[in-house]
Amino acid sequence: MNILFTCGGTAGHINPAVALARMFRERDGANILFVGADGGMETRLVPKEGFDLKTVTITNFRRNWKPSALGHNLRTLANLSRSARQAGEILEEFKPDLVVGTGGYASYPVVKAAAKAGIPAAVHESNAVPGLTTKALSRVVDVVMVGFAESKSHYDRPDKVVVTGTPVRGDFFRYTRREARELLGLTDERPLLLSYWGSLGAEDMDSYMADFIRAERAAGVPFHHIHGAGRDFARLKKALEDRGGKEERPGIEIREYIYDMSLVMAAADLVLCRSGASTVSELAAIAKPSVLVPSPNVTADHQTKNAQVLAKAGGAILLPEKECSGAKLYEVTSELLYDPGRRSDMSRALSALSIPDANEQIYKTLKGLLR
Repeated sequence: MNILFTCGGTAGHINPAVALARMFRERDGANILFVGADGGMETRLVPKEGFDLKTVTITNFRRNWKPSALGHNLRTLANLSRSARQAGEILEEFKPDLVVGTGGYASYPVVKAAAKAGIPAAVHESNAVPGLTTKALSRVVDVVMVGFAESKSHYDRPDKVVVTGTPVRGDFFRYTRREARELLGLTDERPLLLSYWGSLGAEDMDSYMADFIRAERAAGVPFHHIHGAGRDFARLKKALEDRGGKEERPGIEIREYIYDMSLVMAAADLVLCRSGASTVSELAAIAKPSVLVPSPNVTADHQTKNAQVLAKAGGAILLPEKECSGAKLYEVTSELLYDPGRRSDMSRALSALSIPDANEQIYKTLKGLLR
């Protein structure tokens, strides 16, 4: 059995494909091939997971009328023809029994070529609202899989859409809250806040975190706090020093990267973060209350739409970045950290929303296409 996964651009597109590829390799002994874009994030992440990867020459479209965007879009049109030829060559060589796209413009030429050739094809969309690539491919594939029930209304053919949930790595279900707190050395009952803005950080948001942490200090560090600063780590440390002392204080831990995210998230009582597809799926899967600050720099404002799904269900608070400040972030999060009853209600709302066996649901759906 040969299965081709195509994805790219963000971890929210790559991680679900990797999770599914593992299942097919472990259960069926399937031969797996990934296809991504030249130079994309997938060229670094996928080989680390032990899978072969080929690339096609494809770029995105920029949605503005600047001269630079016009030139870029003309090159993208040329690349569409080139990538279509490359996709055909890859399909001819690998001869897949199934092609699965999980988002990102790299998946467009491959999935389209597979559907045209009569190869069973499917796409999965992690975001609440489909991007241009998924929307276009939904018209030619056999099935569209989505993470949330309300996403079905965004497709022209709802009868093709199956609500499967979004795959989440198994290690997010490994620890109970108590086990995770013990492993982190948290010996008292103060709640734990986890905050992060992604591996690339966010300069404006981390400047607010300096004021946030200063407010924590002034209040006597009423709760534990682990913050992942990403590339803004050095800048945040300096900002804290400029605001009065070093950042080291019992109960407050600032890391450059959070490598044990599944452990820290299991221990957390509240999460303050962005609302990318992977993050929202993880929060819903483990029923973790959150305060979500969508990135304003994402195509089609996908993060706001993701956050709205959790907020509408009652499992998260959506806080636009333009309304943020260190004081506002501290006010909103501390209110929740002092209110265990409300956090419990939020967890129950997320449990009702999530599909914890998403991996299994998608696996069964794709096996049905193979049969």
